[in-house]
Amino acid sequence: MDTSSSSSNALKGLGLVLLIVGLLALAGGVVYLTVATDKLPSFMGQIAHLKGHRSKRGLAGVVGGVVFLIGGSLALARSRA
Repeated sequence: MDTSSSSSNALKGLGLVLLIVGLLALAGGVVYLTVATDKLPSFMGQIAHLKGHRSKRGLAGVVGGVVFLIGGSLALARSRA
């Protein structure tokens, strides 16, 4: 097996994983920003007596998602070069 094709496959796999993680983080961030705290699913940290949004977690999810999407895109682009 050629080492260049092996590293290309590894970069492609890494890129796909980063894209999936980025999409999940972005979706989670949007949920945190749009759903009221008392309506969140329990695994996302529902707090029954609060009515606001979890802005810090939402912003962290959106920013993290964008960073992972950029990293995944770069990894996929390098695997094709």
